[in-house]
Amino acid sequence: MSSTAKIEDTLRDKILSKPEIILEDQDVMKALIAANERSMGGNIVDLRGIAMERLEARLDRLEDTHRSVIAAAYENLAGTNQVHRAILRMLDPLEFEMFLKDLDGEVANILRVDAVRLVLETAQDEKEAQIKRLGDVLSVAEPGFVERYLTGGRNVPARQVTLRQMESGSKPVFGERADFIRSEACLKLDFGEGRLPGMLVMGAEDPHHFTPQQGTDLLSFFAGVFERAMRRWLS
Repeated sequence: MSSTAKIEDTLRDKILSKPEIILEDQDVMKALIAANERSMGGNIVDLRGIAMERLEARLDRLEDTHRSVIAAAYENLAGTNQVHRAILRMLDPLEFEMFLKDLDGEVANILRVDAVRLVLETAQDEKEAQIKRLGDVLSVAEPGFVERYLTGGRNVPARQVTLRQMESGSKPVFGERADFIRSEACLKLDFGEGRLPGMLVMGAEDPHHFTPQQGTDLLSFFAGVFERAMRRWLS
């Protein structure tokens, strides 16, 4: 009488009728390969098994890369939708005061940032009361402030979009919120020939919200739309 256990007839018939169900089950295939290796003894190296393990490792890496690419695509799509919604909201107001209030209100909420500030360079003395009436969103600065702020005083050209992390925000820009800001996106603004530049700054309490490694295409597009909207108010 044989001591080898036999497969039940019904299970055997099912496997013979659909052998692909065994091939498609990774756990079953691993168990069969391991059993085969044990039957060969410890002195035999199964090169086929080693090759399969390496192929499985490569497949796992490919699947991880595939998931990462899909996740990045969804993230980019979500970011695009965010920027588009923020732009539509930004174009709604018919008065400049409401336009500024929306920047640090609905627009900031859509973009999921904690503060939005607009800095305008001017060579003229602005009325303090008029600036205060417009809230904390708008501040004025002397000519050259934007370039120094973006470059840190270095002799390099300022980029249109600068992303960076920090221990705390700038008091002249963020005011009372400065101590809570840990990262920012700075958008340099060009209002046209004969006008001094400006800067739109988005601040976040999360130090990883804006980092230098992130892409800037969407923010560059947002800056371009914002420049054109501001030219309407400045004309």
